[in-house]
Amino acid sequence: MAQMNMVQALNSAMDVMLGRDRSVVVMGQDVGYFGGVFRCTDGLQRKHGEHRVLDMPIAEGGIIAAAIGMATNGLRPVAEIQFADYIYPGFDQITSELARLRYRTAGDMFAPVTVRVPAGGGIRGGQTHSQSPEALFAHICGIKVLMPSNPYDAKGLLISAIEDDDPVIFFEPKRLYNGPFDGDPNKPATPWSAHPKGEVPEGHYTVPMGRAEIVKPGNEVTVITYGTLVHVAEAAAKASGTDAEIIDLRSIVPLDVETIATSVKKTGRCVIVHEATRFAGFGAELAATIQEECFWNLEAPIERVAGWDTPYPHAFEWEYFPGQERINAALKKVKAAA
Repeated sequence: MAQMNMVQALNSAMDVMLGRDRSVVVMGQDVGYFGGVFRCTDGLQRKHGEHRVLDMPIAEGGIIAAAIGMATNGLRPVAEIQFADYIYPGFDQITSELARLRYRTAGDMFAPVTVRVPAGGGIRGGQTHSQSPEALFAHICGIKVLMPSNPYDAKGLLISAIEDDDPVIFFEPKRLYNGPFDGDPNKPATPWSAHPKGEVPEGHYTVPMGRAEIVKPGNEVTVITYGTLVHVAEAAAKASGTDAEIIDLRSIVPLDVETIATSVKKTGRCVIVHEATRFAGFGAELAATIQEECFWNLEAPIERVAGWDTPYPHAFEWEYFPGQERINAALKKVKAAA
C-alpha cells in the first residue's frame, strides 16, 4: 500500500491502465505537457508518449466528439473536461451520440469513453468553477455516473470505468483532491495520509460500480450522500451525537437501491445530502426511490439538505455550501418527528 491523495490516486489509475492496455488514451485541455490543471495527469505524457496522452484544443464538444470516434474504432479514451461547468458545450455529443450508440446499433457498436469531470465547490471558484451537474447525466439513459469520496475508491472506480464498455461520467470532488473536508473552512487542512482511505494499492484493482458503501453503521437515522458531503455528514453526525448510518453512494448510476432500502427500513428515518442545487437534484430521485421501497417503514418525512437554487455564489460560498449546521438541523428534525 502507498499513501496517496486523490490526485495521485487518479494519476495512478490512468498510469496503470495506460501501461496495461494499449487501447487506452488520455485526452483533454493541458493534460499532457502541463499535467492537467489539477495535476491529475502529471507525468503521463512523458512516460507514455504524445500519441497516448493528447493535448486538445479548448473545444469541449470537439473533445467528446473525438473521443466517440476513437472509441468506435477500438480505443478506450479517458477525456478530461477541466471543470464541470465547461462540460455543457459537449452535452449534446454526450446525450445524443455517446449515450445512445450501443442502443441505436442494436449492440453492434459500443463506446467505452470515460469523461473525467472535476466538480463541486469549496475552492472559491464562484459560479463558473463550482457546479455539480451529476443529476443532468443521471437522467440520460445509457450513461453511468460515478462520484468517489476518497483516494482508494477514486482509483478503483476509475479503473472500473475505463475497463467498462459503456460511457461513464466520472465526477471528481475538487475539494477532496488533497484531503478530506468536514465542512469547516476555518480549520487547517487535513491530508489524506491521516485517513484510512488514503492507503491505496499501487497496482491494478477495481471498485465495482453500482455498490454503495456504509461508511458508518448506525441505527437512528440513515444519511445518504456522496462526494465531499460524505465527510461533512460524518462530522455533523458526530457533532450532534446522532447514531447515523452514513451511506456513500459512490455510484449514482447504477444505483445501489438494496443497500439504501435495507438501511432505511432499519432506521425508519432518512436525510439526503448533496452539494448540487436542491430543485430536481439527484436527491429528489433518491427520495422517490425510498418512498417506493420503504414507505411502510418510514417514521418521519425524508429530509433533503442541498445547495440553494441559485448559481454558486463567490462571496457567499459557505452560506451556499451544505455544511454541518444545516445537516444537523435536518437530523434533529427527523429525530423529533413522531
